Amino acid sequence: MAELTEVQLYTDGACSGNPGPGGYGAILRCKGYEKEISGGEANTTNNRMELMAVIRGLEALNRRCRVTIYSDSKYFVDAVEKGWARSWKRNGWRNASKQPAKNPDLWEKLLTLLDNHEVKLVWLKGHAGHPENERCDRMAVAESKKF
Repeated sequence: MAELTEVQLYTDGACSGNPGPGGYGAILRCKGYEKEISGGEANTTNNRMELMAVIRGLEALNRRCRVTIYSDSKYFVDAVEKGWARSWKRNGWRNASKQPAKNPDLWEKLLTLLDNHEVKLVWLKGHAGHPENERCDRMAVAESKKF
């Protein structure tokens, strides 16, 4: 079996108001190459933009990879690492309190994408000077200002 390609994915989302105009930014890095991905929506939330950054980054990969995802979103990292998102899915998109889970449309897509790769998550403290996280934040904010 072929060795999996190592990829780093840096992500961030931003929202002006919550809900409000939002944007996301992602940087894919592999074998010395980089690709920036960004976009946004007129009426969204910060958490949706955090998830969209990861989704768009993973969608850009055309084969199974070993991906390290760097995110400052505790919502994303904790929901995956602590198994909350898969539990919400198993429970018909209901959380532990039997309330509707937020963003099931994005979580459905994201869980499928995560299953396509060998993934490691790294939580970064936001706005703490991490160069790629700061770049993703600038991209996300710029996208949010388009609305």
